[in-house]
Amino acid sequence: MNKIANRQVICEVLMEHAKEDRDVVVLCSDSRGSASLAPFASAFPEQFVEVGIAEQNLVSISAGMAKCGKKPYAASPASFISTRSFEQAKVDVAYSNTNVKLIGISGGVSYGALGMSHHSAQDIAAFASVPNMRVYLPSDRFQTRCLMEALLKDEKPAYIRVGRNPVEDVYEEGNVPFAMDKATVITQGSDVAIIACGEMVKPARDAAGILKEKGISASVVDMYCVKPLDEETVIRAASGAKAVITVEEHAPYGGLGSMVSQVVARECPRKVINMSLPDAPVITGTSGEVFAYYGLNAEGIAGMAEKALGRG
Repeated sequence: MNKIANRQVICEVLMEHAKEDRDVVVLCSDSRGSASLAPFASAFPEQFVEVGIAEQNLVSISAGMAKCGKKPYAASPASFISTRSFEQAKVDVAYSNTNVKLIGISGGVSYGALGMSHHSAQDIAAFASVPNMRVYLPSDRFQTRCLMEALLKDEKPAYIRVGRNPVEDVYEEGNVPFAMDKATVITQGSDVAIIACGEMVKPARDAAGILKEKGISASVVDMYCVKPLDEETVIRAASGAKAVITVEEHAPYGGLGSMVSQVVARECPRKVINMSLPDAPVITGTSGEVFAYYGLNAEGIAGMAEKALGRG
């Protein structure tokens, strides 16, 4: 079982580039520990800014530094950076088109028992609705590295959401099929297309294995780039299937499911079932317990696919 969280990989990549590029800077809102960025702060104190528990300032200061030629990476709990500083992200970062990368740590329900105040189930919808803002949810540590390397090469705003805990590997080191803003097709199938993002990709892939044993052929698409959405891959996957299942660690409105549904309805009408967290405060528990309760695990996804095909 992998023991390296995606947030740790983010720190590793930023440290590697900060050695050669003094314009790479990291800002935190009293979150260097939970963001796994303490090593960066220790190694590069002149390239690290601690603003304290002040998420609005975090984003605005980052935007100001970007306008001065710096390359800021602002890390804060996803639940706070997507709500408390939404206006600053919209105006100072996106509207002004500044080179700020917002890193939402402990995304989804990974804060567990801290409950709804610390869960981020609306962040995809919020940031995806803002012009110029890109939204990414990498599925494992290897894809996280690829994404960070790509983001370090551009000068556009972006929001990256990662969970708190290590997640099982989806890919293998040195063998990560990655193209910027292009979804990864993990498996090809002809019965059902399962489109997932973030931590839901691994259970989606495992669900395809369960379905295969039952004679059901499933495509699995890793839509790490929720915005811009890879519509071409959505259309291709949906066109080759009888039904589409979307899976996300997010509220049922405005996220991956809503976006995929719009594309499928417009281009290649099919039955689309959106699997997500409920439109209600979620139960208390670990991520795994919450996912199992709401059917956001391999068994739940496979069962929903069977139901969509009229076999369940």
